[in-house]
Amino acid sequence: MRTILLLFASNIFMTFAWYYHLQQKGWPLWKAIVISWLIALIEYCLAVPANRLGYAGGFSGFQLKLIQEVITLIVFSVFAVVVMKEPFQAKYLISFALLLGAVYFMFKK
Repeated sequence: MRTILLLFASNIFMTFAWYYHLQQKGWPLWKAIVISWLIALIEYCLAVPANRLGYAGGFSGFQLKLIQEVITLIVFSVFAVVVMKEPFQAKYLISFALLLGAVYFMFKK
C-alpha cells in the first residue's frame, strides 16, 4: 500500500511539473524549465522509494510500470479537468477501461 500511495504522490508532482506551466503563458521558457525541474525533483524523491519498496515487496518491474501508468492517467484526468479546465470525454473512459484490462492480465496468475 505504501508503494501505491507514494506513486500517487509522485504522480501529482510529476503532472504539475510537466503540465502546469502550459497555463502560465507569460512565463519565459527558462522559468518554466527551472520550476518544472524543481517540482520534478520532489517527484523523483517519491518515485524512487515507491519503486524500490514495491520491487522488494514482490512487484515485478512490469507490474510497477503498469501501476504507475494507471495512476498517471487518474491523476492527469483530475488535473486536466480541474486545473486546465479541459472537458472529459467518453472516449477517454473507453481508453482507460482498455488499460485497466491490461492491468488485469498483468496480475492474472
